[in-house]
Amino acid sequence: MLQGTMGVYSASAGLMICLILALWAPYRSFAFEVDANQTAQLSIDASDGRPIPDNLFGIFFEEINHAGAGGLWAELVSNRGFEAGGSSTPSNIDPWTVIGNESSIYVKTELSSCFDRNKVALRMEVVCDSESSTNICPAGGVGVYNPGYWGMNIEQGKTYKVVFHIRSMGAVDLSVSFTTSNGLQQLATGKITGASSQFSNWTKVEMLLQSKGTDHAGRLQLTTSRKGVIWLDQVSAMPLDTYKGHGFRKDLFTMLQDLKPRFFRFPGGCFVEGEWLRNAFRWRETIGPWEERSGHFGDVWFYWTDDGLGYFEFLQLAEDLGAAPVWVVNNGVGHRDQVATSNILPFVQDALDSIEFARGTADSKWGSVRAAMGHPEPFNLHHIAVGNEDCGKPYYRGNYLKFYYAIKDAYPDIKIISNCDGSSRQLDHPADMYDFHTYPNNANSMFSMSHQFDRTTRTSSGPKAFVSEYAVTGNDAGHGSFVAALAEAAFLIGLELNSDVVEMASYAPLFVNDNDRRWNPDAIVFNSWQQYGTPSYWMQHFFKESSGATLLHSTVQANSSVSLVSSAITWQSSEDDSFYLRIKVVNYGSNAVDLKISVSGLDANSISPTGSKKIALTSSNLMDENSFKDPKKVVPVGSTLTNAATEMTVSLSPRSLNALDISLNPALKPVYESSM
Repeated sequence: MLQGTMGVYSASAGLMICLILALWAPYRSFAFEVDANQTAQLSIDASDGRPIPDNLFGIFFEEINHAGAGGLWAELVSNRGFEAGGSSTPSNIDPWTVIGNESSIYVKTELSSCFDRNKVALRMEVVCDSESSTNICPAGGVGVYNPGYWGMNIEQGKTYKVVFHIRSMGAVDLSVSFTTSNGLQQLATGKITGASSQFSNWTKVEMLLQSKGTDHAGRLQLTTSRKGVIWLDQVSAMPLDTYKGHGFRKDLFTMLQDLKPRFFRFPGGCFVEGEWLRNAFRWRETIGPWEERSGHFGDVWFYWTDDGLGYFEFLQLAEDLGAAPVWVVNNGVGHRDQVATSNILPFVQDALDSIEFARGTADSKWGSVRAAMGHPEPFNLHHIAVGNEDCGKPYYRGNYLKFYYAIKDAYPDIKIISNCDGSSRQLDHPADMYDFHTYPNNANSMFSMSHQFDRTTRTSSGPKAFVSEYAVTGNDAGHGSFVAALAEAAFLIGLELNSDVVEMASYAPLFVNDNDRRWNPDAIVFNSWQQYGTPSYWMQHFFKESSGATLLHSTVQANSSVSLVSSAITWQSSEDDSFYLRIKVVNYGSNAVDLKISVSGLDANSISPTGSKKIALTSSNLMDENSFKDPKKVVPVGSTLTNAATEMTVSLSPRSLNALDISLNPALKPVYESSM
């Protein structure tokens, strides 16, 4: 059990009993040990299938590891409103740094901003001058610079939008520049000048800067050589080429898009709860103009976020990905404090208001706020998770029921997710789904969990599992190892086989900034300008066609002892409408296996002679990892499946994840449409 982290639920004891029971369960193929002859038989009945849930595999985002602030959210400036040091002034302005010394400039924070929800502003008193006879400013002037999140990625030819608010007692002559990391070379620069009358009140300034050079660890400077007092606040710098102009860093967005996620769970995780409720995610504080967002300190993962990536942006991200949003609401429970059920109604109303913001008409109270932000049409919100990992805490059940009945009364179609595990015993409260988190501390334990849901009671009306957080942790995981991905693949095949009782599943965590590893491992690693997927990221590509596919009945027979887990589905390509039979097999053993595959329910002409392929994920060392130096060390490799037929033998490498995509004759389309 993981305390004070994202994972609370651990694997139940006695999982190996499933190896015996599984022989009689429908729609399953199970792990066996193959002896030295290295052979096994996989039988598939293509006439016997059932639909897999449309949203089985998706993604989960939490503001952890600087995943959003300094990551997916493309804002370059860290602590853009000078609020991170707290409201007591003067306060720390990190990572802002003063350019100049006390003989030329005095810098402090004041509660003098024009924004009511974030009153802290920066006051710069410049005591040098370019024309002074006694105190001449140093070359380049004095002021402040911001290095962003471990360096700003400034690239030649790209344009950046810089926005800030300024007030001055006198005339202004301010240089705004992107420079190299040491400040010695300007990459792009602009000037703001004007008489004191133009800046006597807070004034918003916007400018576009095109870089003439590249520095992946650049910085933003605001400098002057004019004596006087200047106040600055809400300083932002964003690249123009974010995804659809929505503020998402394109390369990281594309990596999410390539997974074809069917749902998007957000914003946490422990980030939802807060170590203390005062530091929990508050959706109301994250909507509206970015300058007016108060930001908050995420006290679970120990860093400040300006909440530029807020509730609206999360909903927009889900829409851009074509994924169903899964909104995790705070239920009045933090890690160290909680609200009694008798006092929970304000939290319940807050959740109802958040749903109206997402789904309400453009003339409703909260829907009109969304419309004013540029999205008059409602978002497609149909899933609400009440809390995160809070089951068992004193007030959770009572609070949950208040949320459940209030939401169901107002929005009967919304599916509500409980934090309590219903996989081994029936819940004592109503729910559409129950949350299940697992972080085994070794790969073997995760591999055995391919049978986790084999024994779950099958009922037509009972809640289904939402495996919203899973990953191998501990020594086997490293910073994202091949063996962890292999074991996780077996677990996902188990979820696929049990998709009559499992509704959705997602890996966690999704992102890590390489400069701030609060948690290992993670699916996607990045810095200011680079990114790569861990083997666990690439493993998920094998399952991106599973949601909404048809699961076929399949069984494995083998001689004694190498571990195999497999499944078979039929799926239709969204690109060309072609149909495929996909067979996935994890060979967890250390020997190669010749797998004899027999497909019944299809005649010999059902399989197209062209278009079939094999994709394999394997590596020479179980602990192999990808890196910035070698981002494709462990990635799927494709090859032509030349012997595709209803009877065929395929060689499986030791310790490998394999997908066989067998192209089906287009004439079969009506048959498979009726079963999907």
